[in-house]
Amino acid sequence: MSDPADPSGSKRVRVRLEIRGRVQGVWYRGSAQVEARRLGVVGWARNRSDGSVEILAEGASSSIRQLVDWCRRGPPAARVRDVARSDEAPCDDLRDFLVR
Repeated sequence: MSDPADPSGSKRVRVRLEIRGRVQGVWYRGSAQVEARRLGVVGWARNRSDGSVEILAEGASSSIRQLVDWCRRGPPAARVRDVARSDEAPCDDLRDFLVR
């Protein structure tokens, strides 16, 4: 669903996601990188010491929405239990999507 103020879904947004479940050791970060690049989203993905994966992503609102939907499924071997999302102000300081 597009933002009523921006029917094209091209408004730039930034989100921080914390993905919990069986998400480490299943190529989650690498798969997220492939999906983000396909969608034209920049940012990064990293493993956290608590077993979750953290993603910072910035791009068009429609692309971010698609990435968040993908994160709820992840790659085939993943078993996503929860995706926590927090919105942040876009900074335009990222140029690619990296695995950290």
